[in-house]
Amino acid sequence: MELNRYVDHTLLKTTATKEEIKKLCDEAKEYKFYSVCVNGANTAFAYDKVKGTNVKVATVVGFPLGAMSMESKIFEAKNAIENGASEIDMVINVGALKSKDYEFVEKEIAGVKEAIGKNILKVIIETCYLTDSEKVKACELAVSAKADFVKTSTGFGTGGATFEDVKLMKEAVGSKAKVKASGGIRDLKTARKYIELGAERLGTSSGINIIKELSVEGEKYKK
Repeated sequence: MELNRYVDHTLLKTTATKEEIKKLCDEAKEYKFYSVCVNGANTAFAYDKVKGTNVKVATVVGFPLGAMSMESKIFEAKNAIENGASEIDMVINVGALKSKDYEFVEKEIAGVKEAIGKNILKVIIETCYLTDSEKVKACELAVSAKADFVKTSTGFGTGGATFEDVKLMKEAVGSKAKVKASGGIRDLKTARKYIELGAERLGTSSGINIIKELSVEGEKYKK
């Protein structure tokens, strides 16, 4: 299993320094992770550190609350692409979803997708705050708005990914979108389970530990 190619190597903490972002990028290049996932202020710096390699830059938008204006999310997404990101992980307006303002939620996702064109859009629905029916509805709205992925969590809410949520989300989107599990993925057993359930990307800051576990088993990550 080329497990390293599932990993968005992630550093989103408030206190992240340039030195730590450089280390993140160096690790992603060494382990051939799919991308580095960073905050907007670090996008250009991260891009400079990984350009010329297969490592992509994913930037979070509307992070972590999702409660800013639609226009600010669209601007933030455009700016990230201009600074070298090729993937956007945006947080939906959770309050709007829970208010059943589905038209707004879909319009906002579609607006960000339109702004970034052919680049990848992952829609963070923040499952820890939603009922199962709300999770399904959020997935349906993301699909309708032409998002490429639905993603479980920011990692800053009251909970991260769960096996049940990934299974539910995969059933909701079918083949129309992909699923990213994020939040609390710290070991190989957990990573494998999410992939078995249909996750096609894993957001984690523990990617190196996971790959080291894989190496102990005698498997090699994709060079």
